[in-house]
Amino acid sequence: MSDTGRFEEPQFSTERLVAPSSDEGERAVEAALRPKKLAEFVGQPVVRDQLSLVLEAALARNHPPDHVLLAGPPGLGKTTLAMIIAAELGSSLRVTSGPAIQHAGDLAAVLSSLDEGEVLFIDEIHRLARPAEELLYVAMEDFRVDVVVGKGAGAQAIPLTLPPFVVVGATTRAGLLPAPLRDRFGFVAQLDYYDVGDLEKVILRSACLLGEEIEPAAAHEIAKRSRGTPRIANRLLRRVRDWAQVRGSGALNLEAAQAALQVYEVDALGLDRLDRAVLISLCKRFAGGPVGIGTLAMTVGEESDTVETVCEPYLVREGFLLRTPRGRVATAAAWRHVGLEPPTGSEAPTGLEAPGGQRSLLSHLS
Repeated sequence: MSDTGRFEEPQFSTERLVAPSSDEGERAVEAALRPKKLAEFVGQPVVRDQLSLVLEAALARNHPPDHVLLAGPPGLGKTTLAMIIAAELGSSLRVTSGPAIQHAGDLAAVLSSLDEGEVLFIDEIHRLARPAEELLYVAMEDFRVDVVVGKGAGAQAIPLTLPPFVVVGATTRAGLLPAPLRDRFGFVAQLDYYDVGDLEKVILRSACLLGEEIEPAAAHEIAKRSRGTPRIANRLLRRVRDWAQVRGSGALNLEAAQAALQVYEVDALGLDRLDRAVLISLCKRFAGGPVGIGTLAMTVGEESDTVETVCEPYLVREGFLLRTPRGRVATAAAWRHVGLEPPTGSEAPTGLEAPGGQRSLLSHLS
């Protein structure tokens, strides 16, 4: 954050990290790729600017900021931002997740152990159990919890005052978050997919921290195959580094990037083996659809949830797949991407009826 209160372009440290030989040391290096300050965080300029304002105002008042909700697809930096919020506030971070809190007592134990100003990060907050969710309402708003002592008619609710704290919630499915819980957050940030330019900056920074020099062309090649996600970009960078070390000259150049990504079956548009298997099955076995997600998943040997949550969002976003009331349908781009000619006329996929009997325009498929 600058002296004028406006957020400037990310300035990250170029100090290199030497990766130890042990697996534990390697994981430590991977964790070190996360930026530690908001000024080092690449991408999401709107969210960074808004969050910097919230944090700077809270520090000026010497009071914890409003609770923060971070929403967006996996791998965009929600956990990293939670760590940054705690670091910027000079507070410690307590980490838990929605699935881990199954009872109100579990959450009460966590809340009652928080120190003043501490940041509580709840990942996948939309998966909180309902009793814990209702307890969190009161804790976030009034900074108290009611501890029930005894059972039956003799049970008593003893109010326990909590020191002011900050809840940072993260969710990949904001639509499943109950409105009363969402309303308790004073700042809601929606993280979007990264463009290629920002991903190049992420890759250049990560390569520097890993003690590697990477050519700009190689960084661009990795970035455009990373599906707009920094987590994937860092993963592909490590695989290119592996290929360059074992089969190449050690240099992270364009040739190494292309050869490594070919070995790991990541094509020029970022589609991997499973993505292509879904498109090939949809086009060849089901004539482009429509077909149900369960049937489609069965043909590629995966669970329905895997296809729906891992493959489908990217395929839909890139225009390869359509979701219709009758099932999934391949677009003309999908046919061409797998090396097939899209059907025309009577061969075009049918069954695109919408509720009420109206048909979708086949022009969307060609």
